[in-house]
Amino acid sequence: MKLIKYVFAGILFGIIMAKSEAISWFRIQEMFRFQSFHMYGIIGTAVVLGVLAVFLMKKLKAKDVDGNPIVFLDKDKQYRKYIIGGTIFGLGWALTGACPGPMFVNLGYGYLAMLVVIFGALVGTYLYGVLKHRLPH
Repeated sequence: MKLIKYVFAGILFGIIMAKSEAISWFRIQEMFRFQSFHMYGIIGTAVVLGVLAVFLMKKLKAKDVDGNPIVFLDKDKQYRKYIIGGTIFGLGWALTGACPGPMFVNLGYGYLAMLVVIFGALVGTYLYGVLKHRLPH
């Protein structure tokens, strides 16, 4: 019962994703083909809100659900891993037409093909956990 607010936040997130058309495969393809500003506007808004949220979390000394302080580590100066990871993420996004949030919203819309995408994401996450100690960090 304590976590019910997170369920409602997830439902609200799904509604916003659907109404903003951020789950639309066509909108995502328009973005990757540089044919529309729509998705760039959504992503830009998310970046601005993320910066504001981190600022407020630092300023207000926010705590996690268990009451532990949220700690932000110093920036990592090794950009190679971010470029490689971002490229892999972007390729997956372009091929499937969905990033992690919209995968579940699309499944909720009844697009059962997203089960394959979700399965692939879960297998990839599991393999990362298994191979993490062998990968550059």
